[in-house]
Amino acid sequence: MAELRERVEAVIGTIRPMLQADGGDVELVDVGADGIVKVKLKGACGGCPMSRITLKRGIEARVKKEVPEVASVEAI
Repeated sequence: MAELRERVEAVIGTIRPMLQADGGDVELVDVGADGIVKVKLKGACGGCPMSRITLKRGIEARVKKEVPEVASVEAI
Protein backbone atom coordinates (compact mmCIF):
# COMPACT_ATOMS: atom_id res chain seq x y z
CA MET A 1 0.00 0.00 0.00
CA ALA A 2 2.88 2.38 0.75
CA GLU A 3 4.28 1.74 -2.72
CA LEU A 4 0.94 2.65 -4.32
CA ARG A 5 0.77 5.87 -2.29
CA GLU A 6 4.30 6.78 -3.38
CA ARG A 7 3.41 6.26 -7.04
CA VAL A 8 0.28 8.40 -6.72
CA GLU A 9 2.24 11.11 -4.87
CA ALA A 10 4.84 11.13 -7.65
CA VAL A 11 2.15 11.72 -10.30
CA ILE A 12 0.51 14.45 -8.23
CA GLY A 13 3.96 16.02 -7.89
CA THR A 14 4.10 16.41 -11.67
CA ILE A 15 0.64 18.04 -11.74
CA ARG A 16 1.21 20.36 -8.77
CA PRO A 17 3.35 23.01 -10.58
CA MET A 18 0.57 23.65 -13.12
CA LEU A 19 -1.96 24.21 -10.34
CA GLN A 20 0.45 26.38 -8.37
CA ALA A 21 1.02 28.57 -11.43
CA ASP A 22 -2.68 29.50 -11.20
CA GLY A 23 -2.61 30.04 -7.43
CA GLY A 24 -3.93 26.61 -6.47
CA ASP A 25 -2.56 23.35 -5.16
CA VAL A 26 -3.52 19.75 -4.45
CA GLU A 27 -2.70 17.68 -1.39
CA LEU A 28 -2.82 13.88 -1.28
CA VAL A 29 -4.90 12.86 1.74
CA ASP A 30 -5.40 9.11 1.37
CA VAL A 31 -5.03 6.16 -0.98
CA GLY A 32 -7.54 3.48 -0.07
CA ALA A 33 -7.18 -0.26 -0.58
CA ASP A 34 -10.23 0.05 -2.85
CA GLY A 35 -8.25 2.24 -5.27
CA ILE A 36 -9.97 5.47 -4.30
CA VAL A 37 -7.58 8.40 -3.95
CA LYS A 38 -8.68 11.31 -1.79
CA VAL A 39 -7.19 14.74 -2.35
CA LYS A 40 -7.74 18.22 -1.02
CA LEU A 41 -7.82 21.10 -3.49
CA LYS A 42 -6.26 24.18 -1.94
CA GLY A 43 -5.79 27.85 -2.71
CA ALA A 44 -7.51 29.09 -5.85
CA CYS A 45 -8.51 25.52 -6.73
CA GLY A 46 -10.54 25.19 -3.54
CA GLY A 47 -13.18 27.70 -4.59
CA CYS A 48 -12.86 27.63 -8.35
CA PRO A 49 -16.04 26.79 -10.29
CA MET A 50 -13.88 24.74 -12.69
CA SER A 51 -12.35 22.63 -9.91
CA ARG A 52 -14.54 19.59 -10.71
CA ILE A 53 -13.25 19.58 -14.28
CA THR A 54 -9.68 20.03 -13.07
CA LEU A 55 -10.17 17.13 -10.67
CA LYS A 56 -11.72 14.66 -13.11
CA ARG A 57 -10.21 15.55 -16.49
CA GLY A 58 -6.86 16.69 -15.19
CA ILE A 59 -5.82 15.08 -11.93
CA GLU A 60 -7.86 11.86 -12.07
CA ALA A 61 -7.15 11.19 -15.75
CA ARG A 62 -3.40 11.60 -15.24
CA VAL A 63 -3.26 9.55 -12.04
CA LYS A 64 -5.32 6.70 -13.54
CA LYS A 65 -3.14 6.68 -16.66
CA GLU A 66 0.09 6.45 -14.66
CA VAL A 67 -1.25 4.24 -11.84
CA PRO A 68 -3.86 1.85 -13.30
CA GLU A 69 -4.74 0.44 -9.86
CA VAL A 70 -6.49 3.71 -9.05
CA ALA A 71 -10.27 3.52 -9.49
CA SER A 72 -11.07 7.19 -8.92
CA VAL A 73 -9.83 10.45 -7.44
CA GLU A 74 -12.18 12.31 -5.14
CA ALA A 75 -11.92 15.72 -3.48
CA ILE A 76 -12.68 15.99 0.21
